Amino acid sequence: MPRDIQELLFVGIKSEVVAIRRKDGSEVWRTKVKGSGFVNVLWDGEGLFAAGSGEVFRLNPTDGGIMWHNQMKGLGIGVVSMASLRAEQRSTSYQTTAEQMRREAASAAAG
Repeated sequence: MPRDIQELLFVGIKSEVVAIRRKDGSEVWRTKVKGSGFVNVLWDGEGLFAAGSGEVFRLNPTDGGIMWHNQMKGLGIGVVSMASLRAEQRSTSYQTTAEQMRREAASAAAG
């Protein structure tokens, strides 16, 4: 497993998100998301998001685990586009991102 997510390239294809090493193209992990086709992937400097067939997922960039899922009820299915203001913050380090994810998980567990 790469220590730094900057070593990874995230690819959306055929209802899956695949993380591959930028250096050699080897697969690190693969996660199935809803749908049967196009998957839009967004890394915004803090989170990894995937959307397909009208549903949105937040994935853990280190292992592909689904952190949350929104079915976007009532909006139907189709190609989803995403944008985030966080994309402007390119200097976020992996350690900062990992710490933020731990805080969010602890906060969610505390309810």
